Amino acid sequence: MKGTALDLYLSRGYFRMQQDIFTCQFVLFDDRLCSVHWLRIVLPKVTYGPKQLRLLRINEKFSVDVKPFTLSGEIEALYSLYRDSIDFDAPASVEACLLDGATQSIFNTYVVEVRDGGQLIAAGIFDNGSRSIAGIMNFYHPDYRKQSLGKYLILQKINYAQRQQKMYYYPGYLVRNYPKFDYKLFACESATEVFDSMSGKWLPFSWETVNRLAGD
Repeated sequence: MKGTALDLYLSRGYFRMQQDIFTCQFVLFDDRLCSVHWLRIVLPKVTYGPKQLRLLRINEKFSVDVKPFTLSGEIEALYSLYRDSIDFDAPASVEACLLDGATQSIFNTYVVEVRDGGQLIAAGIFDNGSRSIAGIMNFYHPDYRKQSLGKYLILQKINYAQRQQKMYYYPGYLVRNYPKFDYKLFACESATEVFDSMSGKWLPFSWETVNRLAGD
């Protein structure tokens, strides 16, 4: 699932789950059935405002490296610290999220590593297509929570994809009336589109459009 094949499935509202792809229109959260709305960011349309530029500025002291992903003890140790600090369900490990026992990956996976000196403090994992990338995981050291490294990783993924002249960044879905997913709109809401599963078309994002797609 690489190159143009990944691009095609992402464009049709599918996303990665371990070594498979899936799609859905509803999820169950807090015993409520909630509508799912898949997002993508049109990279040539992205412009950063004061909040995004400030976040890039306050974290510019950290080093950033983007490279092919390799599962390591360092990555798993950071994720374990992160998982112990959050108040929502998350995979047991990076391996469980990406591979689940598989010995090889069918995806072309990369990682954004953020370091403070030599210490790994954040990692953002994404899959590479020909014209798009798909954000899979973001996690960070809890001691750096005030640096908003999850959002910072999104911006770094966008910056990388733009340098590679990609067209789209797929951050996953948001869930109506479940604000924990709204951070996916942080980078540039005006460059974000939402998928209409009935027509198979991507529409400019707005909450009015989300409500209409949900049947309100």
